Amino acid sequence: MSDIREIKTKLGAARTRLILEQPFIGALVMHLPLVAADPAWCETTATDARAFYFNPDYIAGLTLAQAQFALAHEAMHCALGHFARRSHRTRRRWDVACDHAANWLLADEGLKPPPGALLNPQFRGLSAEEIYPLIPPDTMEQTLDRHLFGERAQNESIAGDAPAPPQPGPMEREELARQWQSRMASAAQQARQAGRLGESWLRLIDDLIQPQLPWRFLLARYLMSVARDDYSFQRPSRREGDALLPRLASGEVDLYVALDTSGSIGNEELAQFTTEVDALKGQIRARVTLHACDEHLDPKGPWVFQPWEPIALPRQIGGGGGTSFTPVFEWIADQRLRPDLLLYFTDADGEFPRHAPGYPVIWLVKGRGKTPWGERIQLN
Repeated sequence: MSDIREIKTKLGAARTRLILEQPFIGALVMHLPLVAADPAWCETTATDARAFYFNPDYIAGLTLAQAQFALAHEAMHCALGHFARRSHRTRRRWDVACDHAANWLLADEGLKPPPGALLNPQFRGLSAEEIYPLIPPDTMEQTLDRHLFGERAQNESIAGDAPAPPQPGPMEREELARQWQSRMASAAQQARQAGRLGESWLRLIDDLIQPQLPWRFLLARYLMSVARDDYSFQRPSRREGDALLPRLASGEVDLYVALDTSGSIGNEELAQFTTEVDALKGQIRARVTLHACDEHLDPKGPWVFQPWEPIALPRQIGGGGGTSFTPVFEWIADQRLRPDLLLYFTDADGEFPRHAPGYPVIWLVKGRGKTPWGERIQLN
């Protein structure tokens, strides 16, 4: 059995080095009191967003640099609000996704992970929400630590009769999430003023601190704005003739939808997306023209759905090649069409047209890919 005082001294030294070497992370670690835990329920380390729980024997076997990583790992779970963001997701897959996300952030800062830390190169730079769908439902991966939040009902023992801290309930988790967001903003401001906060951290923090709206809400709001009840003198498409006459904009929305079928987005995700668009189009009386495209348009398309027809994903969609967004825009230009809106579902990893078209475009993006123009909505 390791001496608790020696272990706390070691953790104190690791925490001090974090403050000196990584002031942003170090400031966050300071909000977690060090609490020795019973090895019966804490094999390594753990957190409930209120404290840093540790198995003394585990910490004794780490180098000082690895102890820094263990401290920072728990602080990242808290600062990123992992304990409050799981929603409907399966806990085990969510825990694994959170570990990959936190570990890559720390590894990219030069911290040394202990043995067993999850660091799949495929997940580098992704958030827990983006990683989660890529984790197999039957994953056997083990997290570096124990995530106490959400395992059992509050005040229930975690492992038999072993003493464990009572877990935060829903209201306390919300309050803890607000506290950690405030702590992260304060730590970031101090580190930024000292010139010790990199661009990658700034982008991450801005994304987390700024109010986030679900992509479905953002998409619905945009479509509703397109379908406003008003007269429009927008130039008609070729099939409407050359006369420029006023018409009700909400009479029928001409919505074009493009699906990226290059292989980076699965069929299940494509089906979920088309189901969502189908639900929205019923509210705005939209006529939908659907294209599938990898580096070429699917020759079986396009598929056209009238406002009263449900959108059905074609049984066989060509794809699996490279990614180019140009064919969709070229087809619309060749047909001399002017959509009220083009909605492109993609990971944004491909060749874009050089110039934006003369109609609105929304990119619904899975992942961190950037778009050169148009409205970008984050899927995850």
